[in-house]
Amino acid sequence: MMARYVLIVVALLVALLLLRILILTRSRGSVLCCLRPLAGGRRWRLGVVRYAQGCLKWIPLIGLLPRPRRVIARRGLVVSGRRKIGPGEFFGFLEGVTALECSSGAFRFELAMGYRALTGFVAWLESAPPGAHLDVA
Repeated sequence: MMARYVLIVVALLVALLLLRILILTRSRGSVLCCLRPLAGGRRWRLGVVRYAQGCLKWIPLIGLLPRPRRVIARRGLVVSGRRKIGPGEFFGFLEGVTALECSSGAFRFELAMGYRALTGFVAWLESAPPGAHLDVA
């Protein structure tokens, strides 16, 4: 009997996680994007990016809170490099992904995204208001 309750709870948690993923990926203005901090040798984290009010808001796909984990202002964002992701480096289900080496203040990180998301990201960077300092490699 106890095993049935545990199974029901696990099934509900999986359903809630799938619902979160569906809502985040289908929301207007959300783009699938992976983030990896360069300090500490951390791994890629799958999430979505939303562009709002001159900020890039990165929300992890798997998590408890619906709020962004990272908020990066466009004004201080510096893109210093670009490279193609190797086949063994990533999750394996994404191909044709480009990684951008970025920094915002002391936070250095990489963003990985597909071609369409990369085009939108560059357009967002270039659409900064006049006089804004942008540094794009």
